[in-house]
Amino acid sequence: MPELEPMQNFLTELRRGSLTLAVLGSLRQPRYGYALLQTLQEQNIDIEANTLYPLLRRLESQELLTSDWDTSESRPRKYYTLSRKGKEVFSRLLKEWESMQASISAVCGKGENHE
Repeated sequence: MPELEPMQNFLTELRRGSLTLAVLGSLRQPRYGYALLQTLQEQNIDIEANTLYPLLRRLESQELLTSDWDTSESRPRKYYTLSRKGKEVFSRLLKEWESMQASISAVCGKGENHE
């Protein structure tokens, strides 16, 4: 349906930045990709592997994440965690997100008796 296409674009834009914040927040402890994917999905964050892995590579290239290979088991796993720069960026983004969320709620009348 063509009339739903703009809505899908709006949702994609809204999710893009939110996913980055969710991934950064989830990597305060080391996690490998598949475990991270499961963690996010368990929290009802809609993300697919073909979105997550490129995002992880981009965040690592921006020096927000560090990674280490664990080869102690039969299947090697690449663990990601926040770098010092990543922790700083996450903290600032979270504060901005919380501020924007409060402002948007106020503008939209959340908590009032309007709908």
